[in-house]
Amino acid sequence: MIQRRAALAAPFLLAAGSASAQGAWPNRSVRVVVPWPPGQATDLAARISAQRLTETLGQPFVAENRAGAGGMIGTDQVAKAAPDGYTLLAGSTGPIVTSPLVQRTAYNAERDFAEISITGMSPYLLVVPPNFPARTAEEFVALLRARPGHYSFSSSGTGATAHVVAAWFHALANVDVVHVPFAGSGPALTAVVGGHVNYSVETLAATGPLIRNGSLRALGISFKNGSTLVPDVPPLARLPGMQDYDAGAWIGLMAPAGTPRPIIDRIDAEIGRAMQAGDMRERLITAGLEPVYHGPDAMRDYIANQRRGFATAIRAANIRIEG
Repeated sequence: MIQRRAALAAPFLLAAGSASAQGAWPNRSVRVVVPWPPGQATDLAARISAQRLTETLGQPFVAENRAGAGGMIGTDQVAKAAPDGYTLLAGSTGPIVTSPLVQRTAYNAERDFAEISITGMSPYLLVVPPNFPARTAEEFVALLRARPGHYSFSSSGTGATAHVVAAWFHALANVDVVHVPFAGSGPALTAVVGGHVNYSVETLAATGPLIRNGSLRALGISFKNGSTLVPDVPPLARLPGMQDYDAGAWIGLMAPAGTPRPIIDRIDAEIGRAMQAGDMRERLITAGLEPVYHGPDAMRDYIANQRRGFATAIRAANIRIEG
């Protein structure tokens, strides 16, 4: 009888032990791998989240930069890390959505990660020089359609997120244009300012200073509902046939696949509360990001929708990076 009672109790004791172990998390420092250099938008957002989690969960959340290969090196490190809640990824559109669609990656972005929270979004702006003849997005599209293959646009590189965001716009707008890639958004926008290419579709962080000093004009924004960061710039989704256009570079936290859901939910709960606080939102705005919060399930849906839209654009523009 005693043995029978012990056998019946064993599963409950194991479950209690497992719950206790999970409940102890975190009992040491947590790594937040940032697959980009210091000062980049993903890095800034990750450090804002890490500081808040350090304050609320009582253990250090330490941001570690592991830059290289367009964010793929650090991302791959997290994909191969133990799913115990002590290694997180500062995830973003480039290495999670764009790169796997245009080239081989050492990780499987759809299977190797668990979503936690999106905390910020970076919109893209359609920008032209001050003397460009179109004054509105409607006039801009009409010009491009009237002269197929005549107008050129710059991007921060073939296969970069900015290139794909622009390609999606071109596909929906049904225009034929010439792509001129550069090594980074800075040179790409300098070419527009200098009149070497006609326009670009680049992040608010990159275009904002040039718009403010009068070097560029913004004709539209990639967010379907616009942005509080630039409330006077109309959404490109208002154009006929472009109601599905909703593009942006998201930034958030992810974990290795298999990380226990209670840990995911605990991190998300703290992030959700923090996103209601004015100081965290202000810090994200200062970093050039629209404060946007999505929990695990909403984040998964958003990424899946973005992946479908980007895949359509990539096929239409035949974008591929060999190697």
